[in-house]
Amino acid sequence: MGVFLLDDHEVVRRGLRDLLDAESDLKVVGEAANAREAIARAPAVRPHVAVLDVRLGSSGEGGDHEGIEVCRELRARLPDLACLMLTSFDDDEALFDAIMAGAAGYVLKQINGSDLVSAVRTVAEGRSMLDPGATSRVMARLRGPAPSGPVELEKLSPREREILELIGDGLTNRQIAERLFLAEKTVKNRISSILSKLGVGRRIQAAVIAERIKEREAGQ
Repeated sequence: MGVFLLDDHEVVRRGLRDLLDAESDLKVVGEAANAREAIARAPAVRPHVAVLDVRLGSSGEGGDHEGIEVCRELRARLPDLACLMLTSFDDDEALFDAIMAGAAGYVLKQINGSDLVSAVRTVAEGRSMLDPGATSRVMARLRGPAPSGPVELEKLSPREREILELIGDGLTNRQIAERLFLAEKTVKNRISSILSKLGVGRRIQAAVIAERIKEREAGQ
């Protein structure tokens, strides 16, 4: 599996490359030190996974979230790319923004090497990976007050609304298929249609919307 690295610190990139290249099933196929280089280089090497530093630049007090914008741009160009966000800062806002940008995972740089390798494999397999400490905070954010504006759902069919609700409940494609007596391939196609109609790129983003709907309906 090809991996692309984005981090503004050469020592970090070198450490990540050595760690990942030591695995028989992983290979670093490219790297960049800034957003411009990443957006230019990554599409050319077509990696399976991009490990992206959330904050780029020398600002020591939070910096910006430029890595999240890189995630959004690369996902637009490479829809099958799994982005794993890597950061030194425990930032709830960045975590939520990364998920909404289409990131498949978000881990802190304090993670040990074997767990990082496992996280890369997890997102490469199409699954979501969140640092355990971050998961509870994301769920708390999702269960917070629902937005005042209506969510645009009129484009979804009744069956798609039903599937969206099951996505929000955390069911896999196979579990949804069994629950609704559908073929798993049919469920996969329906989910692709749901994502397109909602204007999102990843299943976890649809789950966010489903959770918001549930909160709104519970408050009515």
